[in-house]
Amino acid sequence: MARRKAITIPAMLGPALGNICQLYIAPLLVAVIVGKVAATGDSSIGALAPYVLGFGALLLLSEVFWRLGIHCLNRLDAYGIESLYNIAMDELLAKDSAFFHDNFAGSLTKRALSFATRFEEFADTFAFEIVAALVPLSFASVVLWRYDPMLVIVLLGLITVSGIVVAPLIRRRQHLVDDREAAIARVSGHVSDTLSNMQAVRAFAAEPQEIEEHRRRVAVQRRKSLRSWDYNNLYIDTAVTPLMVIVNVSGLLIALGIGGGHASVEVIMVAFTYYWNATGIMFRFNQIYRRLESSTTEAAQFTELLLESPTVLDVAEPEPLRPKGSDIRFERVDFAHAGAPPLFRGLDLEVPSGARIGLVGRSGGGKSTLAQLLLRMMDVNGGVIRIGGQDISRLRQRDLRSLLSYVPQDPAMFHRTLRDNIRFARPEATDEEVRRAAKAAHVTEFADGLPEGMDTLIGERGVKLSGGQRQRVALARAILRDAPILLLDEATSALDSESENLVQQALWELMEGRTALVVAHRLSTVAGMDQLIVLDRGRIVERGSHEELLRGEGTYAQLWRHQSGGFLGEELAAH
Repeated sequence: MARRKAITIPAMLGPALGNICQLYIAPLLVAVIVGKVAATGDSSIGALAPYVLGFGALLLLSEVFWRLGIHCLNRLDAYGIESLYNIAMDELLAKDSAFFHDNFAGSLTKRALSFATRFEEFADTFAFEIVAALVPLSFASVVLWRYDPMLVIVLLGLITVSGIVVAPLIRRRQHLVDDREAAIARVSGHVSDTLSNMQAVRAFAAEPQEIEEHRRRVAVQRRKSLRSWDYNNLYIDTAVTPLMVIVNVSGLLIALGIGGGHASVEVIMVAFTYYWNATGIMFRFNQIYRRLESSTTEAAQFTELLLESPTVLDVAEPEPLRPKGSDIRFERVDFAHAGAPPLFRGLDLEVPSGARIGLVGRSGGGKSTLAQLLLRMMDVNGGVIRIGGQDISRLRQRDLRSLLSYVPQDPAMFHRTLRDNIRFARPEATDEEVRRAAKAAHVTEFADGLPEGMDTLIGERGVKLSGGQRQRVALARAILRDAPILLLDEATSALDSESENLVQQALWELMEGRTALVVAHRLSTVAGMDQLIVLDRGRIVERGSHEELLRGEGTYAQLWRHQSGGFLGEELAAH
């Protein structure tokens, strides 16, 4: 922080001091030279040498100020971008699952990156255009005041009037800029969405419709961009140009009138040059505002996301993690998805430490929702969930999830190596530990045949692997995680029968000494569990072992009879 403060002042003032030397003091010396030549008629080098040398020294000094300013500004930009990149990532990672369901990954990426990278444009514009114009303007005002105070009053007065005239026009253009940036975000979101689902686009020969949708969005962006640009050209620049002319003409007339119409050449040259240089900010006023507006608008698109508070938050004073076991209790739990009728009403469920419990039932019964509630991806509307006697809502989310090894139906894969994808579960794990986990999950059976083995990149979202291979990698993560509670949500659904037999063996070994909660449609996956819980529309309708439930001739027995190849038949799902 101290380093950033130390470079901020020279970063901002360097260009300003350079401009003072180059645009104001150097012309002043030239005016003095011209005035002396006009007064004496002597233009010899000997008479003017000190002024010429001073002129050269000022140009060199201005270059020194500029280089120093840019050197410091480069570091200010670099540190600022780094800090904003980190802030953006921290804020995104603090969001809950619902936030990412409602926002395109591509749009979020663009907004987060723009939030950081636009800082460079903002800082450069502020240093090179604003400070580098206003500080020299103060110097010019002091010099002009010595000649005639009216020069300063007219200059500053008309610049102020220009700002007053242009400001409302710029404010009216803001909604056009907002529309333009929103259209750009929609284009980037669609591009990201299409590229992420290219396999589906190819499979359904949907290239024409995606191209048409892309062209439609780009056309909307073009129309909105032209509206904002044309407004700038037809209204704002048109208003500024006459005012700039008036200021310069007024300054020249005042200079000519100094001394009763007998102003010196020096005064006329200085006044004209200073006015011309100073009023340049009027013509650049809109350009400066556009740059600041563009950078702040894109940054605002990200900061708007920060206004949307996460729904799942850590409490102000979380309890330390000290569970008295790995038992799980759902006590009088109420829950409803947003905009949907209640799913759970007063649900009670107990999973003793070390027990292996299977959750089965028709789709929509609430099995996966229980898993998400246990992970605190969502919060209950009523009741409490406890692990080892501790209310999970009173724990830090990070501490809670350290107790769980989670394997989802559609495991997330990173565009990294197989080794890195497995080690994601426990970054400090050694290569040997990763290898043992991969072997236990039967990952090595296909990994050893890859060109680079465990160091093979698996592509974005693991596209280079089959569904079954991705699930094996996810199981290897769970094995490496070595948490006291194992949470499987359709973890073997993408495996063929032979792979399932191999992985089942690994799972039984993994469950040994752990509490396991296993969600499954494939009933063969959970037939050997200590107890099966049958859920139907958020209610527990049966519980017991596989044999007990078959003898009961209830919902579970019906599901078992209707299975085909271990999966629920389509005709059953329609019941």
